[in-house]
Amino acid sequence: MKTLVIGIMPQDKIRERALAIARGDYKPKTNEPKIWFTSMKSLAEVLSDDNRALLRVITDMEPASIAELAEVTGRKSSNLSRTLKTLSNYGIVELMREKNQVRPIVKAREFRIIAA
Repeated sequence: MKTLVIGIMPQDKIRERALAIARGDYKPKTNEPKIWFTSMKSLAEVLSDDNRALLRVITDMEPASIAELAEVTGRKSSNLSRTLKTLSNYGIVELMREKNQVRPIVKAREFRIIAA
């Protein structure tokens, strides 16, 4: 399991950086963050204690579906789906479609945070 590098920077700086990369004026280094948040508050919402506990449960139990995960955690499937989709958007969780089910797979449980 890899360590995910996360950056925190104001929205306008994130946009400037993205445009510089697109123009070819700047080439990101391999150790730079791939995922950016605009504030510590928004990062804290995604990596809350509950969400990190959920990542541990997924890693330990390896549920075959969101329904199975809901049963184990006592959370509603709709709530879990929303949380997992958010975590998936940030590359923390992968949602694998298998037959009629979606299986959550944790891609990162360790995080390195860089505040610019």
